[in-house]
Amino acid sequence: MPSPSPSYKMGGEFMSAFETFTALHIPGDPLIIYNCWDPGSAVAIAKAGAKAIATGSYGAAGSLGFGDGEEVPLDLVFDNAKRIMNVVDVPVSIDFESGYARDGDGITANLAGLAETGAVGCNFEDSVIGGEGVYPIATQADRIAAARKGAGNAFFINARIDLYIRTPAEQQDESTLDETIDRAAAYLAAGASGIFVPFLRDVAAIEQIVKRTGALVNVLPGGDVDSRALADAGVARISYGGGPWFAAMAWLEEKARSAINWKG
Repeated sequence: MPSPSPSYKMGGEFMSAFETFTALHIPGDPLIIYNCWDPGSAVAIAKAGAKAIATGSYGAAGSLGFGDGEEVPLDLVFDNAKRIMNVVDVPVSIDFESGYARDGDGITANLAGLAETGAVGCNFEDSVIGGEGVYPIATQADRIAAARKGAGNAFFINARIDLYIRTPAEQQDESTLDETIDRAAAYLAAGASGIFVPFLRDVAAIEQIVKRTGALVNVLPGGDVDSRALADAGVARISYGGGPWFAAMAWLEEKARSAINWKG
């Protein structure tokens, strides 16, 4: 069973961490997630005023000496989650990639383990880790149902749809959008709490997803698409993914280079 959830005060009343995290997803006034990777980065982001904390799998893996794509041993994923939750006092969600399993029983067990850490939610993607493309819609819907079974009813499952990652840009068209919306509907029916469509930069298409699914939609900013445009499109959550990790490592490398090569 999931660990007991702490309570937070919002709007004059106390709410569980699960309720608080879900309530922060407001279409048009999105929750901003500047993704962390370890306890230190989580503390820095919390000090900046974050209302919730979420990891990005690329940075979390890199900070532990592994590559992205479920290379991190599951016990380290859980340990990192617990360590983050020990140092911040806001709800924490974990990028759980594709569930660290392919079959339903494995996903149920792994999500139960993640919920036991005290996390309030996770990202759960439809990419086939170690394979090609994305899972068929019905297969991924079954996997989401298995995740829901393991995590419990209150846990926020952010179902990531990877068509705009897996489909070459020149092949993306109206059918890509239509399939994204079909997947969103199936995933929501299977138990997803929200929908995450990374690397889609077309604001009009994002707005269609919001309107046609009625979902709490999560996207990444990028290019000339800023948070205001995404809020106006009705998104409920804006995440920064691996961006904070890449920026921090680039800054560190540059500072180190300057210090090491001080003689010129």
